[in-house]
Amino acid sequence: MQEKKRPFIGLSAEVEALRLDAVHRYEILDTPPDGTFDRITRLAARLFKVPIAIVSIVDSDRIWFKSHHGLSISEIPRDPGLCASAILHDQPWIVTNAKLDPRSLANPLVAGAFGLEFYLGVPLRTHDGFNLGTLCVIDKAPREPSKEQSEHLVDLAHIVMDQLEMRLSARHSVSKLAQAVVAKNDALEHARLLTKEVDHRVMNSLQLISTMLGLQSLQHQGTEAGREIVRAAERINAIARVHRSIHFEEGEGPVDAMSYLTRLCADLGLGAGASADIVVQGIAVPMSTDLLVPLGIVVNELITNAVKNGAARIVVSLGWITEGFCELSVEDDGHGLRGDFDPLASKGLGMRIIDSLASSIDGTLTFGDAGEGWGARFGLLFAVPQ
Repeated sequence: MQEKKRPFIGLSAEVEALRLDAVHRYEILDTPPDGTFDRITRLAARLFKVPIAIVSIVDSDRIWFKSHHGLSISEIPRDPGLCASAILHDQPWIVTNAKLDPRSLANPLVAGAFGLEFYLGVPLRTHDGFNLGTLCVIDKAPREPSKEQSEHLVDLAHIVMDQLEMRLSARHSVSKLAQAVVAKNDALEHARLLTKEVDHRVMNSLQLISTMLGLQSLQHQGTEAGREIVRAAERINAIARVHRSIHFEEGEGPVDAMSYLTRLCADLGLGAGASADIVVQGIAVPMSTDLLVPLGIVVNELITNAVKNGAARIVVSLGWITEGFCELSVEDDGHGLRGDFDPLASKGLGMRIIDSLASSIDGTLTFGDAGEGWGARFGLLFAVPQ
């Protein structure tokens, strides 16, 4: 059966438990050597002209040395240690001649081979009133320290505690920062999942509306109203197709625009653009979905218009024009543009949608003949945030 650890004589069990809680709060026990504390013990030894100086922490059953100038050991049992007596006091604890002092003459460190005769220990007192250990100086000859020397040791003990308090505060700050980072990441992940769920619901709702409009158009088949309903259904279906292409990949962060355009155009080739050969070429460019959605709708409108104008081959291209700026172009071999073509003056809803989306991303829309026997070419120059 394991023997229960008893509190040191002089402290009640309750007070000793609270003191040990304070010791553990500072997380100093069994930490590696530290140059800051070693400099303090060296300085203390020089000030007193003694061979030994120690920064000690009094644990439940041992006295552990954070810094030990002049000693090769790193801890001793608590019972014979004078530091355990020193923490019972608020003021420096002084033994000028241990072999004559009734408080220490029977102590093994005094009566034994070690031969301790002088001890001065200043408690390391926390801001909430607990003594963790001491800063002490030791000699094997009796001596009488001056008042000035004692005051120097008190100041050095305060520096030791300042270091411990600063490091505790830094650990708390790092811990709070880590918790804040975890909370932020959790919130971002929640937002990402919520956005994804909303996008899926939007996509499903758009597909449902497109289907309902298609059924409604059957009641007005052969009329201008019926044709307008069909066109509205096609545009709503196009937006749903854009969302489906973006969320085809389940990864996080920016989406590769080339992969996205390839999937989107393959989908278009199976639908309204089945009569045309759609080619996608260019380079991989990571983009946010906020940028890809309007680009996808622009591509959908331009391909749809090209097919309506007799295009048999359509080339969608994406590339860098200069640092931070890309151009998306759509070329076709259809009938081409009228000489007086002006997208701003166009009566077609498709061109108004394209112009509006270009403005929404601060893009510049260009148009003209494709050249070399081709029909029309539209280009959209836009910035890509890095």
